[in-house]
Amino acid sequence: MTKDYYTVEQISEILNIHPKTIQRYIREGRLPAVKIGKSWRITGHDLSVFIEGEGSMGSASKKRTTQSTIASSVVDINVNRKQDAIRIMNTLTASLNTKPPEYGRSSMQTQYIERENMVRVTLWGDVRFMAIMMDTIAALTEQNNEE
Repeated sequence: MTKDYYTVEQISEILNIHPKTIQRYIREGRLPAVKIGKSWRITGHDLSVFIEGEGSMGSASKKRTTQSTIASSVVDINVNRKQDAIRIMNTLTASLNTKPPEYGRSSMQTQYIERENMVRVTLWGDVRFMAIMMDTIAALTEQNNEE
């Protein structure tokens, strides 16, 4: 079974909304999306849920008040080898994918900067989620330094 994915531009045309607005909805966590390469992709299901939930602007303001305190962070992690970078990025992705639903919406982007031997992690979400991710990064960094 294949999933249908839409680009920001396609959704912009469907909803008659500027692409920058769609990108803001993705950034704010109001429209779930995955990044493939440099482009965002949204499943047909997520688009339907978004359209149904955003039908009245009142629901958008209710969603904003249900989430407690939001934080964002950029973390640079020095690594010795590319394999260490891959291990760190995979572990952080697994942590993100297994977080409890009560932590609300969150996002993470990871990037391996080979010329600097560094992993750059960008996080956004509830402060409880951020605390867990920071603890995970600390543990991974300690483990990396021991090797």
